[in-house]
Amino acid sequence: MSEPRRILITGAAKRIGRVIAIELSRRGFDVAIHYNTSHKEAEQVSRECNGAPVFQADLTNVEEIRRLFHEVRDRFGLLNGLVNNAARFTRLHALDITEADWDFIHDINLKATFFCCQEGAKQMKELGAGRIVNISSLGGIRPWTHHVHYCASKAGVIMMTKALAKALAPEITVNSVAPGVISFNDVDSRTQRMIDATPMRRSGRPEEIADAVHFFLTAPDFITGQILAVDGGLSDR
Repeated sequence: MSEPRRILITGAAKRIGRVIAIELSRRGFDVAIHYNTSHKEAEQVSRECNGAPVFQADLTNVEEIRRLFHEVRDRFGLLNGLVNNAARFTRLHALDITEADWDFIHDINLKATFFCCQEGAKQMKELGAGRIVNISSLGGIRPWTHHVHYCASKAGVIMMTKALAKALAPEITVNSVAPGVISFNDVDSRTQRMIDATPMRRSGRPEEIADAVHFFLTAPDFITGQILAVDGGLSDR
């Protein structure tokens, strides 16, 4: 399987998604930038990615997802790579989580990730090859007391990755990167405790997540259905 060249990154306007897009562009990939409301930030990422095309869509709506992928096809070309990075994160006690809180997380983290995989895979099947990388989380591997809804969504992404790897083989590989603590100058006391518990004694850098994504995009196609924790060893504590 040849390396993918046309790659859509969801949630690419800020934070980890932004760095993934910039790093892939620097390594010669043609990237497409998805955003929902952060238009100004997405345009800045586009400039840093040699004028990469920018696409807006609300991923909570499946019809919007389908529109997004049709527009990407028309303006960018058939995708042979997809990085599902868009996600939501909230902190709530389990007894305080409402239906709205649950849906707020799962609508993006799990449902949208699946339907983006579905639409991306349709294009990759036409090409006869493709790579999908889903960004999951350490929270999908280890339980976090005040993030039951988030942990459930990311554990779902991990199992969905494994199931899709079987369902979409042999043309398409599906793998997942599970970040540990990745700081953006926003470390609070709880995050600092996680950093202190990390064997590597530091937080991760977003560039290290981009490195892991790049690995799955360029690895042999015999590597599929795998979860790579980029967490400084924290998942093994």
